[in-house]
Amino acid sequence: MLGLLAIQQAHAAMWVTNNPALLVRQGHTATLLPNGKVLVVGGSVDSGVGGTNGAELFDPANGTWAATGSMMSGRTRHAATLLANGKVLVTGGISSTAPSYPTSTELYDPVTGQWAAAGAINGARFDHNAVLLANGKVLVVGGQSSTGSLASAELYDPAIGSWTNTAAMSAARVYFAATLLTNGNVLVAGGGTPVGITNGAELYNPTSATWTVTGAMNSRRYLHTTTRLANGQVLAAAGNNAGGTVLTSELYEPISGVWTNTGSLTKARQIFTATLLANGKVFVAGGYTTNYNTPIADAELFEPATGTWAATVSMSIGRDAHTATLLPSGRVLVAGGLTTGGIITNRAEMFSLIDTQVAPSTIILKNPTRLPNGSFQFSFTNLPGATFTALATTNVALPRSNWTVLGGVAQVLPGQFQFTDAQATNNPYRFYGVRSP
Repeated sequence: MLGLLAIQQAHAAMWVTNNPALLVRQGHTATLLPNGKVLVVGGSVDSGVGGTNGAELFDPANGTWAATGSMMSGRTRHAATLLANGKVLVTGGISSTAPSYPTSTELYDPVTGQWAAAGAINGARFDHNAVLLANGKVLVVGGQSSTGSLASAELYDPAIGSWTNTAAMSAARVYFAATLLTNGNVLVAGGGTPVGITNGAELYNPTSATWTVTGAMNSRRYLHTTTRLANGQVLAAAGNNAGGTVLTSELYEPISGVWTNTGSLTKARQIFTATLLANGKVFVAGGYTTNYNTPIADAELFEPATGTWAATVSMSIGRDAHTATLLPSGRVLVAGGLTTGGIITNRAEMFSLIDTQVAPSTIILKNPTRLPNGSFQFSFTNLPGATFTALATTNVALPRSNWTVLGGVAQVLPGQFQFTDAQATNNPYRFYGVRSP
């Protein structure tokens, strides 16, 4: 007689290593498509200034990468925007082929996997921001050209496929952050200007096509992030204030137009990623503190209810200039970037946050199979790429430390695991546990 008992150890957070991307890249973009796949585009693949035209798709269902149609122009430090029709608009950047600063823009169609021209922007730019507005148009603003930082802005209308100039910001900005507010306006904050790093902020109103100065941040910062929270406030985090990398953060209240200081990060950082999770927390990963070529692996979480930051499990490697994409499963895919020593990577990993107030899930062992040699083989499903150890005992009352360790569990397909008990042949009762890791 055979008894089956499977227990999964609870973890507050974990990283799962994925298959590497097809290309090493930094300064690329990653866009979640309506079909659940992630489109990764462009970026620098070597020490050169310009970017590649290579594009690939990550499929969370099986953890694999596949090449898709290449862009017409190579790009890095560009912007990618998911449109309401499911296509992806790519603008600006620096190319490794002529012209070095393309004014061309292009659209990716997930149905065909191909790119098509989307007209030319009125001025070449890179390190800019592109925001999808509530009316379906895309606001492209700021950044820099070969001659310096830009204040100009323009609009793309997918309905007619054309670009038009709109009002310019009050200040030229690069390495700033732009966020769509719940009222439809766009908040632009911080950045580098011709006279230095600013704490200035302004609002773009799509209805009137005008900019209005709003409350200034409490700290000057660039290479920071801004994230719109579930309550409509905007969190500005870390960055550089000209004196060095900072770990302060602050909140913008759209109704009053005022910024209020909140908790400080556990690690100062710039050129990092910030992702709003499904539970309302903000997940921050990577970046660098003192040197671009020595990025950090540290990750942390912001809790809006308390205004505090707490360290969480670090990535497997330090990286900056990477991407972080929230998947439908609630996990965050981190891909590419620059690692220690200035090495560009194709490594990818997923962050998963488990609410520790929820009881750990039970792993159900399936398909017990008697092998020709008398051993028993078991299967179960779980997170793709996770690590497990199998345990066995003839007395379920024994403490777990006294169970027999059968060894690691093999992943035979993404998310599907198997292990074999070669000692089960002469036991009338046998109980099993699976722990992670």
